[in-house]
Amino acid sequence: MMLPLGKPDPMLDLVLEREIDVPVEWVWQAWTDPESIKHWFVPKPWTVTECEVDLRVGGGFRSVMRSPEGQEFPNLGCYLEIVPMKRLIFTDTLLPGFRPAPKPFFTAGLFLEPNGKGTRYTAIAVHGDAASRKTHEDMGFYDGWSTVVDQMVAHIKATH
Repeated sequence: MMLPLGKPDPMLDLVLEREIDVPVEWVWQAWTDPESIKHWFVPKPWTVTECEVDLRVGGGFRSVMRSPEGQEFPNLGCYLEIVPMKRLIFTDTLLPGFRPAPKPFFTAGLFLEPNGKGTRYTAIAVHGDAASRKTHEDMGFYDGWSTVVDQMVAHIKATH
C-alpha cells in the first residue's frame, strides 16, 4: 500500500487497517471534535480529561490522558496536513506553529476511504528509528489503537 506518507517501512512504521461500519463523515467528526475525542481516544479505563483541537495546518492538538491511578499524561502535537474526510496527518515532533518538540516520538496519519456505507480506516505511526517503533509496539500499539477504534465506532453509533 502506498500512502501519502510514503510506503510504510516495517522497520520504522506501525500500521492499523480496519473496515468499520460507520460513514467517513462521522469518523472525521469523531477525530476533529474535542468533546467527541474525550469519549474514545484512550483505551478504557484510561480517560481523556482535556482536549483542544486547532484544526489547521500548524495548529495544535492537545490532550491530557489520565491513568486509572490518576496520573496525567499531557500530549501535544501539530497538524501537518488536513484533507477533510480523507486524511489527517499530525506529529508530536512539532508543537503548534511548527515549534520543535523537546521529545519527539512519532508522526501519525489517519486515512479514510468510503467503503459502501462504511469506512476503510488506516492509521499509520511513523517513527524516526527502529527503537522508537519497537517502544511504541511494546506499549501496545496494535491492541491500544484497535481498542480505541472500537470505542470510537461505539461512540459514533451512540451519538448518531
